[in-house]
Amino acid sequence: MLELLLCSLLTIFPDYLYRRYGQGKRLGHEITFYSVWFELRWGITACLMLTVALITVIFYFHPSTTTATLFYRTVPIIPETMGRVSEVHVGSVSAPVKKGDVIFKLDSAKREAALETARRKIAEVDAALLAAQADILKADGQIREAKGAYQQASDELDTKRELQKRNPGIVPQRDIEKLEVLLTGRQGALDSATASKQSTMSRVSALLPAERASAEAAMAEAQVDLDRTYVRAGVDGRVEQFALRVGDIVNPMIRSAGILIPDGAGRQTLSAGFGQIEAQVMKVGMVAEASCISKPWTIFRWW
Repeated sequence: MLELLLCSLLTIFPDYLYRRYGQGKRLGHEITFYSVWFELRWGITACLMLTVALITVIFYFHPSTTTATLFYRTVPIIPETMGRVSEVHVGSVSAPVKKGDVIFKLDSAKREAALETARRKIAEVDAALLAAQADILKADGQIREAKGAYQQASDELDTKRELQKRNPGIVPQRDIEKLEVLLTGRQGALDSATASKQSTMSRVSALLPAERASAEAAMAEAQVDLDRTYVRAGVDGRVEQFALRVGDIVNPMIRSAGILIPDGAGRQTLSAGFGQIEAQVMKVGMVAEASCISKPWTIFRWW
């Protein structure tokens, strides 16, 4: 409409002035509704041609389109495991969040029990380590006792052998054999006490530390499982379409709790489609303008 009015000022209006003052034709007399098309035929024809040319030039050198889309990344809000919601920390369908903020929490009773079991296992291993250290002290006492008994039997056997050597027949051979058997038994008791001490030391130095390390790994795994019940925001942004409530069951394979739109999303790139005619004059680095229906009288400039 503006193009038509502008072109009419340059074509129809001068033609009318020529007819009115040059030829003396008056509006309503010589120029009527039925004869205006003939009297102003040159101005009307030139106006239409100029208007079409102007509109063509404007559309060619000023490309426009209604096919434009903002592409931005969204983060689905889903837990790593399935569970029932026990706490919700976002009070509305749309709310801003910061990185690390808890969005919601799943029921963690089972995982807390597993974590407590792992802690009790570590305490049990520590108690077993203290008991093993006490067993080492006990084994030391048994070794000393066995050594004393062995030494006593050995001295008594040596004494009777010496008497038998000096005065044959003074000591019955049966007594010497009994002492030899007793000495062998005392040697076995000493070896048993030594082996018991070595076994206990092996438990203290290798077995129990390995069991404690396994218990610590199990506790760390239980802690990780417990931490997974807390769903946190990975980036600063805004939670949208969040309708989760306490008691709902969330399945990462089926249901998403909502979406998280990071700050700055959709503010970097605007994707638009243009026709073949407009695309001929578009170059990289040109300034473009975009308007939004939801924000009238507002123009966004893009490079």
